Amino acid sequence: MPCKLLNVCVYETNKLVRIQSVRLGSLKWTFNGVILLFICIMLLWNKEYQEHDYVVSSVTAKVKGVAMTSLPELGEIVWDVVDYSGPSQGKNSFFVVTNVIVTKNQRKGTCPEVPQNGIICQKDKDCIKGFWDQHSHGVQTGACVKFDVIRKTCEVSAWCPLESKKKPPRPALLPSAENFTVLIKNNIRFPNFNIIRRNILPEMTDSYLKHCQFNSRTDPRCPIFRLGNIVQEARENFSEMAVEGGVIGIQISWDCNLDGFLRNCLPKYSFRRLDEKESNRTLYPGLNFRFARYQTVNGVEERTLFKAFGIRFDVMVFGTAGKFSIIQLIIYIGSTLSYYALTTLFIDWLIGTSCYSKEARQNYTDKKVESVQDKQQCILCVSFVDENHIALVKRSQKRSLQQAKPISVHPWKVSHFVILLVSVFYNYSAGHNELHKHTLPLEMSLRSHPDWCLCGCCLPSNQPQEQLCCRRSIGRCITTSSQFGQLVLSRPVLEAVLLYREPLFELTEGEEQTAALRHCAYRQYISWRFGVPPKECLPVMPSCSVWRIREFFPSKEGDYTGLRISRTRSPLSSSNTPL
Repeated sequence: MPCKLLNVCVYETNKLVRIQSVRLGSLKWTFNGVILLFICIMLLWNKEYQEHDYVVSSVTAKVKGVAMTSLPELGEIVWDVVDYSGPSQGKNSFFVVTNVIVTKNQRKGTCPEVPQNGIICQKDKDCIKGFWDQHSHGVQTGACVKFDVIRKTCEVSAWCPLESKKKPPRPALLPSAENFTVLIKNNIRFPNFNIIRRNILPEMTDSYLKHCQFNSRTDPRCPIFRLGNIVQEARENFSEMAVEGGVIGIQISWDCNLDGFLRNCLPKYSFRRLDEKESNRTLYPGLNFRFARYQTVNGVEERTLFKAFGIRFDVMVFGTAGKFSIIQLIIYIGSTLSYYALTTLFIDWLIGTSCYSKEARQNYTDKKVESVQDKQQCILCVSFVDENHIALVKRSQKRSLQQAKPISVHPWKVSHFVILLVSVFYNYSAGHNELHKHTLPLEMSLRSHPDWCLCGCCLPSNQPQEQLCCRRSIGRCITTSSQFGQLVLSRPVLEAVLLYREPLFELTEGEEQTAALRHCAYRQYISWRFGVPPKECLPVMPSCSVWRIREFFPSKEGDYTGLRISRTRSPLSSSNTPL
């Protein structure tokens, strides 16, 4: 399209092909109905009509409970929240001690390293003064001393005696920790909607909170949880988990609907174990840490070392809030309209399969697809008398047109102009009572024909696009048929056609009239043999027909321009024929 300012005011739309078919129409509306149902279900199920916002939250936890345990090294010990909570485990987490290894009466001094961590030595030179690594309990002094009757280890400067036990006791020393409770306070906010909520709901009173305890069936909103119930909801055994410790996730989900009478914004709790629970599948199972209690005895500082095993509870908050938005609804509807293209794709594929005849598929393709050739590419159209279709071939500068392989074939379509020609001919035949019989002249039949000629009537040519015969296989030439003489070479018919096209044309004898009759004969042949050729292709006459017409209507000087390739819209009125 030329680049002009007025082109911005032009509206363009797609071309549609309407197929009158009850089967295809029913199939189309069935598919469209299924797609519409799917769109509506997804619209309601996923709330695609809502604008969404993500939760911003804070969490605090308060653990309560008291336990008493008997330790061989220390006797009866009472554990309260200060003892078993341990150090802070990070944001949104709390820790509860369930098992311990105690090493009492440690003092700063020197002692033999534990064999599991230290090097078994024989002499002092086997120990390096000042050496330590991540498995050592202290810094080596450079001396090799007795650990027991049999073994010697390097002496270290550390808190002595060293911690020697590796495996925690079974069963756990604080199994009663499963009866501890924790109050979880969760405050959330949805910034886009300016909505603030907390898991302690407005209807919860002080008396209710003093007696309630979370139960997934009877009281799923209570923010107070029994630790044993949390582990049980995570499908774990508290007694087993208490031995080595582990990590439990407490998930709080806020799925809020802020639309009118459907308004709902309540927390939902779920639980799961987060660490690997099988000891034989990991090198460092469970969870533990160390802490010490210091005292002074006879002016010497001592400590009791505790290696505490326990369960860490991580509180994780997830949530979204949705509210109706006309913009989101329009965006969703617009994005789903493309699904209807699936109906067109499926039906087009169905038409292209063997469910429809070859003729029906070709007819649909011709109506739907309009091919436009590149300016640098010339497509020629040929018709053979022994084939009932028209073939399209590419023009070649080296290979003869007779040997070119077709790129596509099309059924022959009758032209209304051919019907007019036949009626004109019979009217003239009835009026003049003439019967035209045309036979090949003796000199033409005796001529030698080129290799690409299969009818025996073609003449040699140096132009590849003119090297075309009327037949695909050896046989009788089309110029010997009576129809050729009656429709193409009959002077009365040609004169009638000339007058039909140009009513004021003067039929006077001379070179001008002969040239006009010759050109009209070319158009007659194209209308007869090609009917309505496909668009954007150039019909080419066979050599035998061209020279037969020139025999009847010769040029006075014997000068013919030959086939001229030019792009025109109508093959019947173009100059793409031999002159």
